Amino acid sequence: MQIQITGKGIELTEAIQDYVEKKISALDKFYDKIIRAKVVVGKETQHHLKGEIFICECKLEVPGNDLFASKNEKDLYKAIDKIRDYLESELKKHKVMQREKDKKDKRKVREGKEYHYES
Repeated sequence: MQIQITGKGIELTEAIQDYVEKKISALDKFYDKIIRAKVVVGKETQHHLKGEIFICECKLEVPGNDLFASKNEKDLYKAIDKIRDYLESELKKHKVMQREKDKKDKRKVREGKEYHYES
């Protein structure tokens, strides 16, 4: 899986990059057909009354549909953790749906076959 990390409004440090790569690459154990992950981390805006709000967005390119998640938090690392947890559950659902779709397709092929019995 390729991981593309972009910073928005903040400097992308080595520590942030390593943390994102570690968390996102861990998603491979739930679904091994992930093609690419595009991650955007940064500040949502400069003018919040409640302090800095960090955002983490991730788009996973998988066969079938792409999965997208976006989370806001006061702590950037907490936002990254929430993205990982959310995408883990979405990948598990996607895997089950793909498996059910494959079963349904195989069933259609089986039902379409004609069997000829010789007496």
